[in-house]
Amino acid sequence: MSLRPNLLSFGLALALAGGLAACKPAGNEASAPEPAKPAAAAPAAAATPVSGVDLAGMDKSVKPGDDFDAFANGGWRKNFEIPADRSNYGAFTVLLETAEKRNAELIAQLAASKPADGSDARRIADFHAAYMDEAGIEKRGLQSLQPQLDSIKAIASRADLSRVLGAGVRADTDPLNATNFHTDNLFGVFVAKSLDEAAYVATLMQGGLGMPDREYYLSQDKDMAATRAAYETYIAALLKQAGVADADTKAKAILALETKIAKAHAPVIDSQNVHKSNNPWPAAAFAQRAPGIDWTAFFDAAGLSAQKTVVAWQPGAIAGIARLVGSEPLPAWQDYLTFHALDHAAWNEPLRGPGELPKAYTDLAFGFHGTTLAGTPQARERGKRALDATSAALGDAVGKLYAEKYFPASSKAKVEEMVHNILAAFDERVDSLAWMSAQTKAKAREKAKSMRVGVGYPERWRDYAKLEIRADDALGNRLRAELQEYRHQIGKLGQPVDAGEWWMTPQTVNAVQLPLQNAMNFPAAILDKPFFDPDADPAANYGAIGAVIGHEISHGFDDTGAEFDGQGKLHNWWTPEDSKHFAEATQKLAAQYSAYEPLPGLHVNGKLTSGENIADVSGLTIAYMAYRKSLGGKDAPVIDGLSGDQRFFLAFGQTWRSKIRDAALRQRILTDGHAPAAQRAQTVRNIDAWYDAWGAKPGEALYLAPEQRIKIW
Repeated sequence: MSLRPNLLSFGLALALAGGLAACKPAGNEASAPEPAKPAAAAPAAAATPVSGVDLAGMDKSVKPGDDFDAFANGGWRKNFEIPADRSNYGAFTVLLETAEKRNAELIAQLAASKPADGSDARRIADFHAAYMDEAGIEKRGLQSLQPQLDSIKAIASRADLSRVLGAGVRADTDPLNATNFHTDNLFGVFVAKSLDEAAYVATLMQGGLGMPDREYYLSQDKDMAATRAAYETYIAALLKQAGVADADTKAKAILALETKIAKAHAPVIDSQNVHKSNNPWPAAAFAQRAPGIDWTAFFDAAGLSAQKTVVAWQPGAIAGIARLVGSEPLPAWQDYLTFHALDHAAWNEPLRGPGELPKAYTDLAFGFHGTTLAGTPQARERGKRALDATSAALGDAVGKLYAEKYFPASSKAKVEEMVHNILAAFDERVDSLAWMSAQTKAKAREKAKSMRVGVGYPERWRDYAKLEIRADDALGNRLRAELQEYRHQIGKLGQPVDAGEWWMTPQTVNAVQLPLQNAMNFPAAILDKPFFDPDADPAANYGAIGAVIGHEISHGFDDTGAEFDGQGKLHNWWTPEDSKHFAEATQKLAAQYSAYEPLPGLHVNGKLTSGENIADVSGLTIAYMAYRKSLGGKDAPVIDGLSGDQRFFLAFGQTWRSKIRDAALRQRILTDGHAPAAQRAQTVRNIDAWYDAWGAKPGEALYLAPEQRIKIW
């Protein structure tokens, strides 16, 4: 599970920030091991470490015990305006902008070097050039999309429809690493190690909605009703722009069909439950268990015809959607698919920005997806979007250059040392838990010791030799990259499991825990200021990036991670008594978060965000232990009038510095597995040392009596 965005996880915080997405890169088989060459060693640390915290951003008129987020970040929030091209802005965005600037430099240098045809450097330069060619995009119009539109128009039977649906699936969902359950295709495919054995398996997941979640279709809330009306208007406008006749009537029918799909969907909370989702179906049984689709035609078009087993992640939803495929009129499905093809090309959902169609289309798409759904007044400038799109499509090719130039060996070594220290603190923490049996402790410690840790960049890089990139075809480049990524993913089927597989690129501002691999990835781009500063005092580094590391370690033991053993197998390794205590503690934490009300009448869903909340509390706990241990029994220096413990917790609070527009906040609360940033900063209230550091007292809003503080790991 990642830190975020929907990329998930710290995940959606990043996606809503509107920067480099946590996308898996398109590519073919991994190339031979070739680690990035380390950059030159960083300058020696300053004699007197900097504090690593932002004193000017604080609001000292607020008591830490009343609102630690406001205390740590209130000064910054009062004076900062969210840029018009973003739905939110915060500490993560600073990292995103750093990565963005560096990618701009790399790509500019590549273009100037006139790279050889067929090289990754040429692919990067051509992809970027095509995206920036606005005149060429206007001239091409729908040309790159026409083959897809023609195949939709040619549908004359349920078998034809099933083939088109199968040909359209992509590897755009990820229920375990990125906790990404959304795809605008009717189904998504996730390829990873089986939950039960050491073999790759394809998982089919529900999809088909143009809005973020079933609640947008089914909720009676007045804001949701208004959003539905805006969506219908957008559907009609996009169809009209493409010259589709009777667009208003078709828009109503498309929304009605999507509403039926939404009713078939499983709620996100159910989708998070791996036990409900572990449904390996014989491929031959789909016709009986989910009638309505010609599954032979579907799997053949999807490249899955050789698979004897396919996992049905949401079996009820898959059966319900299949019934609609078999019962709804073919013209209704043709209109639906036409709209979704246009919408997908006009809006790049993983990057949360306009796509590669002419401006008339992308303006319409941004008006709905960017403004109505996320509250963002204007789109990011094309140059920045071009960088994001290039980085997403050619992730490892860009990432290899990024790691070589911007991630020095000295930083890698220092972060690896911190990871080692925090893992050791976790081991010590487990050993001290009074409520846990010796049997469960032994299993937990075994799992922690066998965790694989990737810092900075992967050991193997993707090969893009089979990916065609043209300097005059922006949309075609993106569509081919998406298809190549899908082919790469299904190409793993039948191959030995790669326990060292990376799921993020070096230039991604995020981190991830991989339960099926019992592994973690910490990309180079998140290992930078303000999260990590090799010249800063350890207190700030442990409070910021240390808490991120602790968060990802703890994901291995949250309400989902605790279901997996040290080999990444779905296996209950708890005693019944320990399971009961764990469930009670997580329920109390869920209740604590559900009491938060970020928008009037809209509370955090403590159950939906449970895994991330557990990881925040546990990660902060072990990061603090590791920080104290790093002092070797000595007192931390006082810097800028702050003790070491004060700087540690302040750095953590400033990690969650953020401002967010109401529409984007509403979407996050309803759909994301992470609590909003302001509430995540309040995690400190469960840590005893925070009370000692900042003097929170009874009667203050965040104060919890010692017995009320949630301690899980």
